[in-house]
Amino acid sequence: MGLPLHPSCRLIKARDGLMAVDKAAGVLSHPNRAADVAHSVLMVPYEAADEVYVDGEKRWYLLNRLDSPTSGVLLLASEEAVAVAVRRAFAEGRVKKTYLALVQGIPRRVSESWRDHLEMERRGSILRTRVGRGVPNAVTRMEVVRRGRGVPARSLLKLRPETGKTHQLRVQCASRGLPIIGDASYGDFAANREWKKRHGKERLFLHSHETALSIEVSGKKIPFEATSPMPDIFTVALD
Repeated sequence: MGLPLHPSCRLIKARDGLMAVDKAAGVLSHPNRAADVAHSVLMVPYEAADEVYVDGEKRWYLLNRLDSPTSGVLLLASEEAVAVAVRRAFAEGRVKKTYLALVQGIPRRVSESWRDHLEMERRGSILRTRVGRGVPNAVTRMEVVRRGRGVPARSLLKLRPETGKTHQLRVQCASRGLPIIGDASYGDFAANREWKKRHGKERLFLHSHETALSIEVSGKKIPFEATSPMPDIFTVALD
């Protein structure tokens, strides 16, 4: 049996039990209910306790998550030893990730390091992140890739998070007056409505572009890099 991928997703790379999948926007990293299986990156049951998809004797370990509206590189493993090694690499900050974000506005500098203290808060059943006071616990390197044409001003940013807080990139952009286009939680809602009216499409313009890591399993070193090209819709939004 092959990888039971959602039809909107594709396999980018697979080697030594480690796989990179190009997750489409709107697809879940994992199901929260049985009814979600048909809308998840792998269309088979998921065991949340072990963070693993299971279909008979086949097991695929989920190694990281992307918010449903975010597209791009998602990692899975078909071997438990590989999953353990990759999860350790994430915990130790040894996984390098690069995102592309299309935002409203133009940063004052072409590159800088964003450092914030992010806090989680619950509003009813909704979990939200906000910038608070305290020692920075969220760090992201930002670089301007391209400025959009026309009005309103837009920018394509390359974001390299050095930490992994919930909604980190979305909140850090929004708190600097650079909301990601299409962000229904932290974005510019009027601008989002105008975008949808003008283009007839609705999505979060945040894309997991590149992931790179190196692990060791049973004495074997496994370097791994995966890239998901920027979706065409980003170019349409810039022009």
